[in-house]
Amino acid sequence: MRAKTGQITAFGAVCALLLTTAACTSGDDEGPGGSQGAPPSGTSTAPGAATDTGKGGGNGGDASVPLTAPELERAALTTKDLTGFQVSTGKSALAASGQPTADKAPCQPLADAMGDEPDGRARHTVNRGLGSLDDLGLAISASLSSYSETDAKKLMDGLEAALAACGDGFAATLDGRGASYREVRAAAPLTVRGGDETVGWTTVATGEHGASPVHLVVVRKGATVARFMAFDLAGRKPPRVPGAVADKQLAKVAQVLAG
Repeated sequence: MRAKTGQITAFGAVCALLLTTAACTSGDDEGPGGSQGAPPSGTSTAPGAATDTGKGGGNGGDASVPLTAPELERAALTTKDLTGFQVSTGKSALAASGQPTADKAPCQPLADAMGDEPDGRARHTVNRGLGSLDDLGLAISASLSSYSETDAKKLMDGLEAALAACGDGFAATLDGRGASYREVRAAAPLTVRGGDETVGWTTVATGEHGASPVHLVVVRKGATVARFMAFDLAGRKPPRVPGAVADKQLAKVAQVLAG
């Protein structure tokens, strides 16, 4: 996502509030075929995981088989996939990196959803930042992670449990930065075509730079988990993850699974 000059201050503030890199990307756009070849800086592999370049997904599009790192790259969104969005992969110097730590253990799954490195069960992760060209100010973090199918299901269960336990809010830290999240509320379900399970919630991120409402949606397809986080740099209205973005992401996952 390329921020305009008038948005730079808000951009940096929101990056600090959200403790994330996926949405806080640099101005480097993906070109044609940008998700092919060597993984860009938006790709991570879980510590200790073997470099995985073989075929995942199984025969006949078996969604229960974890996708490999190259397959996640092929499934990740690019600018040519979405009308009205610019997709970027490069990290911004304003953004922290890693997995946030929640001050309350039951809330850790919610903190994980806001970092560029999800919980340690993820085998591989790719991150993208999306900026709307039609709704200026709307920024979306999108990521894909591969798990064992059992772990992917446990992740979704953990999110549901965290939402039930953390309605009063929680705080999180990353790279020495801190933010608090209040008004944690389950959101009206977003129907995502091709997903097996979907969990969504809203919260207000608060830090030294102010406050920003956030909308998050997590979708599981077999052993693959897609995370989406939306915020508005302009602060004009409560942000929402567009259904078209989530639908397209799951459609690309299905294409890669099909081989």
